[in-house]
Amino acid sequence: MPDLPLTGHCVCGAVRFEITEPLAGASYCHCTRCQRRTGTAAAATARIAPGSLRWLSGEDRIRMWWPPDNGWGKAFCTECGSALFSRAPDDPEAIGIRLGLFDGDPGIRPTHRHHVATAAVWEPLPDDGLRRYDDAPT
Repeated sequence: MPDLPLTGHCVCGAVRFEITEPLAGASYCHCTRCQRRTGTAAAATARIAPGSLRWLSGEDRIRMWWPPDNGWGKAFCTECGSALFSRAPDDPEAIGIRLGLFDGDPGIRPTHRHHVATAAVWEPLPDDGLRRYDDAPT
């Protein structure tokens, strides 16, 4: 278990944050939206405990952009374009933060892969033993 708070930032460092409680879970999303948004085969994301996120700097540089139908709104840094987090449309406390933003070991590993029915054909899913869900897990 890493020391709390966990800290992290975007590529340019304009947006900095801390998380004051252990992360609630982590997963890989293989949906087409995440592929196009990240340019990779999957987005690695951790769910945070409600109320545990605190912005240290750059909150004015966060932009919620493209809230898709039937999906979580995506937030980006307006300076460097880093994908920061996703937020549930019906619950602003339900937040998934990108694992690549953390300064050190976040103390959690993805436990499953979801939306594997739309996984990229150019990168086979690894045989890593993680649970797989064709769509979103229930």
